[in-house]
Amino acid sequence: MNDDGKLIDFAAERGKRIHDLRDKKLNDLREAFELAMPIPKGKKKPKGKPKKN
Repeated sequence: MNDDGKLIDFAAERGKRIHDLRDKKLNDLREAFELAMPIPKGKKKPKGKPKKN
């Protein structure tokens, strides 16, 4: 009656599911943060102070 090929480790499956939920929340938070505070593109930082003449 017992079929050893179909045993399920509930603790491992729960761990995977919780990990997936946390990844989804983190991705949603990253997207919201990028919308709220976009990273400016194209600007370069100055290399240093300009020389005094």
